[in-house]
Amino acid sequence: MAAAALWQPQEEGLREICGLLEQHISPTSDQQRIWQQLQHYSQFPDFNNYLAYIFTRGEGKSVEIRQAAGLLLKNNMKTAFTAIAPSYQQYIKSELLPCLGAAERHIRSTVGTVISVIVQQGRIFSWPELLQALLNCLDSNDLNHMDGALDALSKISEDIPEELDADVPGLVERPINIFMPRLLQFFQSPHATLRKLSLASINQYIVAMPTALFISMDQYLQGLFLLANDPVPDVRKLVCAALVQLIEVRPNFLEPHLRNVIDYMLRANKDADEEVALEACEFWSAFCDANIPPEALREFFPRLIPVLLSNMAYADDDEALVDAEDDESVPDRDEDLKPRFHTSRFHASENSEEDDDEPVNVWNLRKCSAAGLDILSNVFGDEILPTLMPLVETKLATSGDLAWKDREAAVLALGAVAEGCIKGLYPHLPGIIAFLIPLLDDKFPLIRSITCWTLSRYSKFIVQYIGHQGIQEQFDKVLMGILRRILDTNKRVQEAACSAFATLEEEAAEELAPRLEIILQHLLCAFGKYQRRNLRIVYDAIGTLADAVGAELNQPRYLDILMPPLISKWQQLANCDKDLFPLLECFISIVQALGPGFSQYAEFAFKKCVGLIQTHQLAKVDPVAAGGHYDKDFIVYSLDLLSGLVEGLGGGIESLVGESNLNDILLHCCVDDISDIRQSAHALLGDLARVCPVHLRPRLSEFLNVAAKQLNADELKENVSVANNACWAIGELAIKVGQEVSPIVLNVILNLVRILQNAEGLNKSLIENSAITLGRLAWVCPELVAPHMEHFMQCWCSALCTIRDDVEKEDAFRGLCAMVRSNPSGAMNSLAILFKAVASWHEIRSEDLHNEVSQVLNGYKQMLGNATWEHYMSMLDTKARERLAKYGV
Repeated sequence: MAAAALWQPQEEGLREICGLLEQHISPTSDQQRIWQQLQHYSQFPDFNNYLAYIFTRGEGKSVEIRQAAGLLLKNNMKTAFTAIAPSYQQYIKSELLPCLGAAERHIRSTVGTVISVIVQQGRIFSWPELLQALLNCLDSNDLNHMDGALDALSKISEDIPEELDADVPGLVERPINIFMPRLLQFFQSPHATLRKLSLASINQYIVAMPTALFISMDQYLQGLFLLANDPVPDVRKLVCAALVQLIEVRPNFLEPHLRNVIDYMLRANKDADEEVALEACEFWSAFCDANIPPEALREFFPRLIPVLLSNMAYADDDEALVDAEDDESVPDRDEDLKPRFHTSRFHASENSEEDDDEPVNVWNLRKCSAAGLDILSNVFGDEILPTLMPLVETKLATSGDLAWKDREAAVLALGAVAEGCIKGLYPHLPGIIAFLIPLLDDKFPLIRSITCWTLSRYSKFIVQYIGHQGIQEQFDKVLMGILRRILDTNKRVQEAACSAFATLEEEAAEELAPRLEIILQHLLCAFGKYQRRNLRIVYDAIGTLADAVGAELNQPRYLDILMPPLISKWQQLANCDKDLFPLLECFISIVQALGPGFSQYAEFAFKKCVGLIQTHQLAKVDPVAAGGHYDKDFIVYSLDLLSGLVEGLGGGIESLVGESNLNDILLHCCVDDISDIRQSAHALLGDLARVCPVHLRPRLSEFLNVAAKQLNADELKENVSVANNACWAIGELAIKVGQEVSPIVLNVILNLVRILQNAEGLNKSLIENSAITLGRLAWVCPELVAPHMEHFMQCWCSALCTIRDDVEKEDAFRGLCAMVRSNPSGAMNSLAILFKAVASWHEIRSEDLHNEVSQVLNGYKQMLGNATWEHYMSMLDTKARERLAKYGV
């Protein structure tokens, strides 16, 4: 304390720093220069003392300068508190505490922020004076002191609630136990700020539920009910937030009061303050997800559903109403373009599904109400229809321009319940669709856009209906209606129509084949007129179309419509233009659909991809020479498109690979420090191994060593996907180059066994690929692998049991047979699981392998003798024994 008390600011230093802060808050000053000067000052050990002094004692200085000093102090405490000398830490702390009750609200608030950061960095137990100061302020009866203390408490509770619910040396009780009764008392304060801050503080503890709150729950609930009709909207909003949290994590506390709570939330859902209504609206989804019987809500349907439907209409200040005027001729701004995330190529069996929700930006009452209706429909199904449908029909029947928001909300409601209420709606679907189709041409753009979305929600059932009498015609009407809207003049409608069409494509798949020409004409017409943001959605729609119809696309008349504009667009875009990302993703889908049919465009795409990778490998070290900034995604997309070309064209890609320097580029990518690049590079390595291993031979040992390194235990957890693809690539190389893999075999086997022995929590695909690659290495180098087989047979055979019948599994079992021939005793301690692995086959299609497996089983039967053999057979279930019988044992 003595050192802290001795510190005094120098007058000159004070003057300079205050002058700098004055410039810092001036909107016209050179912020970069000021920032550099502040950084210069921050190198002095006592700079933060000056800030604390100006902030807490800056008599004669404006509140703005003092607050700027406080906020700068807060940032410095966050990054460097522990590096500050203890005596200076103590000085800063001692200066802050008297300011808890400062006269200016902004100063008190900033004090609370700085205190919370210091507690975060230095822990509560190292600042016992703080707890006493907070208590003194709370008990002072002085409004400023109480407000300052509660502000600090609410921030500590928000940022680090666990600090107040921990044992503190020297204190009989945890801090929260001391503060909780006082916080609850403030619920009855005549001052709105104190009611708000105390409630906000306690709400932060609902999830953790410390003992202090648990034993005060009755008093807390009584306090919530007392504040439920508070005149201040911020307090009512916090009451709603508390009830939503309670129903999510501790519904049992609310069950005795459930009817009253639901009744209150219904009223709050209609609150004049939209933020209160929004917070209340979250309750319905939370209720449906909570671990309580949903029946309690059923009797409230006649009140709840009209409220949700009413709140689904656009508010007058909804930003979408401004967007709705967005004409297609207006160019997009850079900030309109959302960042794009590409998933690197991954050799696995599972497919991920994407959400098909309405395009959203800001969460608001309309969207929350629609989500609530959606969840209600999923929990209660058709039970909500008798209440909902008459309301929807009434709103749809309203005419006139003034009622368009009600009509739009009704269409949104039909989309929201499309999944949950489909049983009840199914018989009426043709009528509903027939009603929606004309709305695609409504004069109001937001009705056109929501109709696209709602039709997309029914696309699965529209497609199911195809073939029923008259429904084929309706499908065509929906399709043509959405295609028309793709060419709408309004950007928002274009976006909704493209998204709806992508959903319809996924459901309809081959049903689109007879209509491909007209679809492509519309999409390419949109391609010619869209601005940058929606152009990305057209690429997605074309890519989804290619995924949906596959080889049907491979006809000259379709390719003549599709390919020239896409190639022309690629030629126009620079190698560092991010508009390339969606175009490359689109090309990946087209290549997969066309396969060998893409060969006429292969040279163009191949050279472009190689060029892109080279540009960005250069940009990483010399952006000026590369002509743009480095972005790893250009390399990832290019590698993935090259993989698609190799997979699609097969041997047809050999000449392009042979004439290029792809080997050098690929090896560079395989050792890149970015895991996404390594992941895609190893996928391409495996694809090249399958199709043209001869071109990998000049640098084979380097490729093998790099791939083997990806399986090291140290790097595995963080880079599972890289390891997965590297493992797969090693297996593909092994079966193509045979004994040439021998230098890395034992190292790789060691890592694969480690993966199989610690399979818990690891990616399923990595386990399968590890088992297959181990088998492939055993097949090509049995003399190296077989001597060690007793160490891994158990975990390896367990993994083989889970792999579906295919060619890769055949390779693994060829390795098994080769090892057993070389070292039959190596499996003697693992025969039960070995027999189970063989029984996991439904049928081995390869006659050679079937015979090899039969020899292995019969060999062990002879070695064991009938009695022991029968003992092993008795350990298998009937199905497994029947399958083994196919091998003549």
